[in-house]
Amino acid sequence: MVTPLRKRRVTGELYARDPTIEALIAELAVMPRDALIARAAITKRADPGYIPSECLVYFLRASRHDNNEAGFERLYRILTERVLRSLPRAESVDGETESLTRGVIRDKVFGRFVELLSADRAGYVDKVDYFEVRFDGALASLRRDAQEQAWRDENRSQPLEFDEESGELSPEVEAAAGVYDPFAASDFDDPAYRLRLDAAIEALPTEQSRIIHMLRQGFPIDSKEPDVMTIAKALGRSEKTVRTYRDKAFAALRAAMADGDER
Repeated sequence: MVTPLRKRRVTGELYARDPTIEALIAELAVMPRDALIARAAITKRADPGYIPSECLVYFLRASRHDNNEAGFERLYRILTERVLRSLPRAESVDGETESLTRGVIRDKVFGRFVELLSADRAGYVDKVDYFEVRFDGALASLRRDAQEQAWRDENRSQPLEFDEESGELSPEVEAAAGVYDPFAASDFDDPAYRLRLDAAIEALPTEQSRIIHMLRQGFPIDSKEPDVMTIAKALGRSEKTVRTYRDKAFAALRAAMADGDER
């Protein structure tokens, strides 16, 4: 039995999936998990084996009850890659404001989508129900909200994050970042450490936080393979820029975690 949605319309009616989506979910639910994930990786909508994103959201949400983190991570990565491919890239055109605004919008949409999935993972969020009813429409709604917010931003014409005209890190920041990797720390398995780290990541500037989240999910910064989704492609930034942001973020996280150890 397919789990029903909980969100209600203003008329009081429960949200309902399209009957074809409901039937496909029931069919896919009896498949072995590896087979389901293999089908989920199909990217062409015209392929007979393609699984609509509405179904992927259902199985991603259902995985919270499976205690199968590996399965969740694989589905999560497939779904977020779909979202990134569907968003317009912020190709740089001589630093034009329009290109910068597109990058901000892309970043806000992806960030909001990830936030909703993360919140739903912790406890049912009925706002995610719309993604099971009409995924493309729900994503379009996020884009409209992001556009309005970006266009209201008084500083949208300002360069993001760089403090140095050259784009290079200062020696102090490079020294602070060093070879630090917050996810390779010996006490990463400590729940208290992870809570502090999550809080420190959320306190980072938006684009640095996005990069750290994507690194955590296993996305490469850059790749010679044209079909591989990378952080540089997702954010519309050069490889050098992404690495600079990463190092600034690592330096900030190292300082934040060191401050916590002293308390």
